[in-house]
Amino acid sequence: MGPTAGLILADMGAEVIKIERTPKGDNTRYLEGSGSGFFDYLNRNKKSICLDLKSTEGREIIYRLVPSMDVLLENFGPGTVDKLGLGYQKLSEINPRLIYCSLKGFMPGPYEKRLALDEVVQMMGGLASMAGSKEAPSRAGASVVDIVGGSYGALGIVTALYDRERTGKGQYIIASLFESVVFLVGQHMAYTAVTGKLAPTMQEKLSTWAIYDLFESKEGKKVFIGVTSDQQWARFCQTFGFEDLAGDTRLSTNNHRIEQRTWLLPELKTRIETFPWATLTSLLEKADLPFAPVSRPEDLFDDVHLNESGGLVETKLTRGTVAKLPKIPLRIGSYDFGIRNHPPEIGEGSLQLLKGCGFSDEEIEGFKRKGVLVVR
Repeated sequence: MGPTAGLILADMGAEVIKIERTPKGDNTRYLEGSGSGFFDYLNRNKKSICLDLKSTEGREIIYRLVPSMDVLLENFGPGTVDKLGLGYQKLSEINPRLIYCSLKGFMPGPYEKRLALDEVVQMMGGLASMAGSKEAPSRAGASVVDIVGGSYGALGIVTALYDRERTGKGQYIIASLFESVVFLVGQHMAYTAVTGKLAPTMQEKLSTWAIYDLFESKEGKKVFIGVTSDQQWARFCQTFGFEDLAGDTRLSTNNHRIEQRTWLLPELKTRIETFPWATLTSLLEKADLPFAPVSRPEDLFDDVHLNESGGLVETKLTRGTVAKLPKIPLRIGSYDFGIRNHPPEIGEGSLQLLKGCGFSDEEIEGFKRKGVLVVR
């Protein structure tokens, strides 16, 4: 959640300095398995300062940096920043204009001292039960709550910066994982409130639209097709040459087609699988229907739209390779949400930062000798 909020602000032009622990830097630099690539994706356009925050000298460095800060963003466990002497009350005394954003598992309340992770709150917030089945809840295929929660944190920061222009004062902001996932499932809560029924899981869900399903091409490639209005049904039948279906009075409206789904969907799947992939996608484009090939994340490196629209940015990864990774999904005028800095090495950019805040060469060398600081 913290790296996401920082990435959004960094991509939008802020100078973001990631505080890492001495001597090896952030633990996410060394993740393996499904965590490989985590650091490289979430830390472009940032600088790094590597400190021992448990030491008196490390805290003194932060205290001397605080007057130059607009925002401090922390993602520690409950109570940690106060134990370190780096809580909002302490730092706002040094810089009353400081905007301090805490990214937590829970908002203040009975759960606030619990530790939380993305998958933990997906389970307790109802998202896993909606994504899977009653017998086998399943987390979403990405860390959606971390990303959404971090996005709300960034939104809160931008709002507080705007408000500071009016008041001259900073603020304390909290964004949280649990409340973020509850916001995501709010539509299902509303469904129960309106209907008096339990919201069906995604596996049980009966679509509002008669044609809203997966189909296969002649080669066996999967495509999702949605026909969400009677006008789209007419275009679908005309474009694909299904005149017999277009003239069938049992299928004249979406509600009628829902009543006939038992035989209609198998019939459509049999017909559609006679079309080669290129022909099928061309006809779907011609009919102006919502459709999607079923892609994997690695397919997106070569996605024609992402490449031609500038949605990917070449990033030099910390292990030496280069990859095209997604930009934030935002456009503001002609501003380029691209690369200013590749993901930093440990302490990269911190020497200039420290000197700019008045630290002498002798002080910096002393911190390095004591193992309090790693700089580049």
